Amino acid sequence: MIRSMYITVMMLSVILIVSGCNNGNASEQKGDYDTTKKMVVDILQTEDGKKALREIMKDEAMKQDLIMESDVVKNSINEALVSEKGKEMWTTLFQDNDFVKEYTKSMKEEHIKLIKNLMNDAEYQKQMLELLQNPEITEQMLEVVKSQQFRAHLEETIQQTLETPTFQQKMQETLLKAAEKQAKQSGGSGGNGQGNQEQGSEGGGGAGESSGGG
Repeated sequence: MIRSMYITVMMLSVILIVSGCNNGNASEQKGDYDTTKKMVVDILQTEDGKKALREIMKDEAMKQDLIMESDVVKNSINEALVSEKGKEMWTTLFQDNDFVKEYTKSMKEEHIKLIKNLMNDAEYQKQMLELLQNPEITEQMLEVVKSQQFRAHLEETIQQTLETPTFQQKMQETLLKAAEKQAKQSGGSGGNGQGNQEQGSEGGGGAGESSGGG
C-alpha cells in the first residue's frame, strides 16, 4: 500500500515537472519530455504502477474529473452522437438485428421504469389522450396492428407469456377455481333433482292408495 502511494506521488511529481518544463527552450523541452514519457511508461508497465493507477481510478472524484473535464472525451462523445458520421453509425447499428436485441435487452428495465413514471404523469396522460384522438394517428396504429410483422411480434410475445411460470400458475389457479365452482353447481343441481324425484314417487304412491280406497 505504502509503495503504491509512493509510486502515485512519484507519477504526479513527474507530471508537475513536465508542466514546469514549458519555461525552457524547445530542445530542452523535447529532451525532458521524451525522458519523462519513457519514465512514466516504464512505471505504468510495472505491477506496482498498475496497482497505483487502479487505486487512483477507484476514487469517485477522480473518475468524475476525468470523465467530465476531459475535452477529448467530450469531443469524442459529440462526434459519436451528434455529428453526421455519428448519425450514420447509429443508423447502421440499429439496422443490425443482433445489436437491436442486445440494446433492447440492456435497456428493458430502464424503459419499464420510464413508462411507469410517464403513465403516472398527468401531463403525459393528457398528451396521450390527445394523440389517440387524432384520426391520422389512429389510422397509422390500425395499419401497424394489421401488419404481418406486428402479428408475428404479438404471437411471439403471447407465446413467451404463456411459457412463463407466473402465468402458468395463475392459469392453473383459475382453472381449479372454475372446476370447484362447476362441481358445487353440479352437486346442488343433482341434489335438487333427486329430491324432486322422491317427491314425485311419494305423490304417485299416495294417488294409488286413494284410487284403491275408492
